[in-house]
Amino acid sequence: MRFILALCLNLLPSLCFAVQPGEMLADPKLETRAREISAELRCLVCQNQSIDDSDAGLARDLRLLVRERLRAGDDDHQVRDFLVQRYGDFILLKPPFKTGTFLLWLLPFGVLLAGAGALVAFARSRHIQTAPATGLSEAEQARLKALLETEGTKPSL
Repeated sequence: MRFILALCLNLLPSLCFAVQPGEMLADPKLETRAREISAELRCLVCQNQSIDDSDAGLARDLRLLVRERLRAGDDDHQVRDFLVQRYGDFILLKPPFKTGTFLLWLLPFGVLLAGAGALVAFARSRHIQTAPATGLSEAEQARLKALLETEGTKPSL
């Protein structure tokens, strides 16, 4: 029971948004569009949060800018393009796949493949079994002795 209560209390802050009541638009459709756009934009201060979730001052300014552009009649793509033009692809939480961002998209897969390859190589090296060291049979000992005597060396067996 305590675990469930603790889990609920830990998840409670994630349900709250940083958008203040004074920032909200009167038109519910525009506000919904603003929230959708804000959820896709990175806070340049926090960097791991959307501007919709961030309490940073810059995030607040960006939320107001999004709402201002929507009130001016821009569609969602125009608002995103305006912000990308101003701040670069870094402002998008999901940057587009293009020459400037291909490493962002492909590097995680490359690291995953390299790790899988290292694991396979490690597993193969651990499974290589060598023949157990056993003594020579009597016939092998006799042959070895004969070979060593022909070369003039006495065996120390």
